[in-house]
Amino acid sequence: MTPIELGAATPAGDVAVLDARGRRRALEMPTVMLLGLAYGGWMTVTLQYARWPLWIVLPLAALLVALHSSLQHEIVHGHPTRWEGINRMLGMLPLALWLPFERYRVLHRRHHHDARLTDPLDDPETFYWRPEDWARMRPATRVILQAQQTLAGRVLIGSWWHIAAFWRADWRRGRDGDETVLGHYLEHLLWCVPVLLWVKFVCDMPLSLYVLAVAVPASGIQLIRSFAEHRALPQASERVAIVEDSWLLGPLFLFNNLHAVHHEAPLIPWYELPARYRLIRERIIVANGGLVYRSYLEVARRYLFRAHDVLTHPDGRVP
Repeated sequence: MTPIELGAATPAGDVAVLDARGRRRALEMPTVMLLGLAYGGWMTVTLQYARWPLWIVLPLAALLVALHSSLQHEIVHGHPTRWEGINRMLGMLPLALWLPFERYRVLHRRHHHDARLTDPLDDPETFYWRPEDWARMRPATRVILQAQQTLAGRVLIGSWWHIAAFWRADWRRGRDGDETVLGHYLEHLLWCVPVLLWVKFVCDMPLSLYVLAVAVPASGIQLIRSFAEHRALPQASERVAIVEDSWLLGPLFLFNNLHAVHHEAPLIPWYELPARYRLIRERIIVANGGLVYRSYLEVARRYLFRAHDVLTHPDGRVP
């Protein structure tokens, strides 16, 4: 795994993940401990399904699954060890059930080709559409997509739509001859088995309740983070936003709210992002054209019921 695969890391970013001998750190203990907290916390909370009130169990479980999703993002970027096979094993267990880790790994690495950010075809995480594709859509589909341009719509509707759209896109890839997709989903289904057995037979929780009240809401929480992360602007560095002063959701997202810093140096571990941001704040705000939000409360104040942007890419495609 190299910086080129994950985005253009700066020299300072590379140093942040090297040990005193100039090698990748063998083990990043903060991430290992947080993985233990996420898995252990999830097992503890779900095990209390029949003992604790649902208004405690379900939100806590959803938050822990959202944290696990943030950790999967960290693992995709080469943490917490220098051995990709070990990292992969640490991230494979699908607590959210719907997302195959290998599909996420492949697609998220494509997202980090910063020159193509927001491109409707090349960026797998964009919400923009080509004008000709938008024109062919059914009116009902347009209404649903436009509703998701508000923060409320993105969280409430998008948590369902995003999962269905992801599966549909992968079904098309498989149908069109991408043989890796089937293998990724078969492997994913095998890893789902221990999660389902734990939830159903150890915790005695209905699987429908886990899906509806834990897995899907956890996806909605993650969509808060990605809602205002990118804008279709001419310069690549200006397409990546920053959300400052987020000391509630920031730790849950492993400080990926400082998104421009992450894109500039994607090898830096999550716990070093705030210090790096303080060090380069003035420069990176100039580089991203001042695309900065004071907090997620500001994002909500601006866009809770108002569209963040238009859905058609202003140039059709990234030039």
